[in-house]
Amino acid sequence: MRAEPSEVVILGGGLTGISAARHLTRSWILLEKEARLGGHARTDERDGYHFDKTGHWLHLRDPYTKNLIADLLGDKMVPVERRARIFANGALTRYPFQANLYGQPPEVVKECLVGFVLAWRRRQDPQAGAPLPPPANFEDFIHREFGAGIARHFMIPYNHKLWGVHPREITSAWCTRFVPIPKLEEVVAGAVGANPPEMGYNVSFLYPREGGIETMTRALAHGLVERGEVRTGTSPDAIDVAARAVEVGGERIPYRALVATLPLPDLLRRIRGMPASVELAATRLRATPVRYLNVATKSSPPVDYHWIYAPEEKYPFYRAGIYSNAVPSMAPPGRGSLYVELSERGPFPTGAERDTLNLRVAQGLVEAGAIKSPDDLLFMDLHELPHAYVVFDDHYYDATDTIRRWLEANGIYPRGRYGSWTYNSMEDCILAGREVAELLNARLGEVSAQAIK
Repeated sequence: MRAEPSEVVILGGGLTGISAARHLTRSWILLEKEARLGGHARTDERDGYHFDKTGHWLHLRDPYTKNLIADLLGDKMVPVERRARIFANGALTRYPFQANLYGQPPEVVKECLVGFVLAWRRRQDPQAGAPLPPPANFEDFIHREFGAGIARHFMIPYNHKLWGVHPREITSAWCTRFVPIPKLEEVVAGAVGANPPEMGYNVSFLYPREGGIETMTRALAHGLVERGEVRTGTSPDAIDVAARAVEVGGERIPYRALVATLPLPDLLRRIRGMPASVELAATRLRATPVRYLNVATKSSPPVDYHWIYAPEEKYPFYRAGIYSNAVPSMAPPGRGSLYVELSERGPFPTGAERDTLNLRVAQGLVEAGAIKSPDDLLFMDLHELPHAYVVFDDHYYDATDTIRRWLEANGIYPRGRYGSWTYNSMEDCILAGREVAELLNARLGEVSAQAIK
């Protein structure tokens, strides 16, 4: 039993947990189940090849995070202008698909362009009467914004592979920031080869010059052990909400506030005494796992793109990227370091099934130009992210709102991509950690002042 409680216990040492600890002025203890901090923003190394947990490109838009990263890392971060491609119908075309149809087969370009114009006219026609109602779901949003052709040839199949569920099961509310919506003139320009400007939230990014994304994570975490207590290899067994204590390996750690950045379902499974409404909401949380391959090549990739999107079902991946094209130090000189995000989510493949999967991936990478031949592969390591993409279905907002309100009323603050059960960026996680730290700095300060009175 700890004699004195830490004012704050932080569960999870990913970017949000690290940022919360960094910005707290109250006493804290951080518990991280892995052997080192970083969560998904970690980098693995094998035989001189470096791999993040799939693509972790740092997109900054907030002045605070821009200054923070510059202060922490300086010239250790390099700016990179995005080179992303669509791999469909045997062609490599510019990203995003909806604004860069040129290079696709003529019949595909025609269908997509006509469909986009018809959808645009339906939205713009002043004779159409009352405004269109909000889209019923993500599929409806896609057809409304892009038309039937773009929906059929890219948006529906790609997002089905990405999310693991059909877009009609997903609300449209999540996608405003992450789905580029071009203007009519941009679509026309992209269809005839008069390339419109790059678009989307990720047209450029920062990345460490060496060591992968964990170089940034370590810089953010530097000095934490001097400010509070960090325990790695430690995961909570249970959380006693009434007593405000975390149970870990027979020890009870009291707290005044709990910052929870571990996946929300994992947090709720450890809590005793939840009301029925929260238990019901917890059953409605959905997420899609993703398997990915770390791929090493014996020679440099013969293409220059950073990543591709693959909508066609015949390929077992929906996205593949080449780390070493963005930053050469991710692979030994003259070689390549790649990641491949798989769309197949059945039983974990072993033996002959794994060999078949590797062969299909290799053949797809050859067709996409990412590797010269299957013989160029040195190794392909298979990994899984159990909570990769939160599913924004019809229950999502009510369920997460019910859970969040109850947790915060009991001194538990879920934050970060998986603590908040959302879809966001690394920058968002850093900002979420700062936000909850500043909130608790103020709230716990108020409690302490009232106790003195």
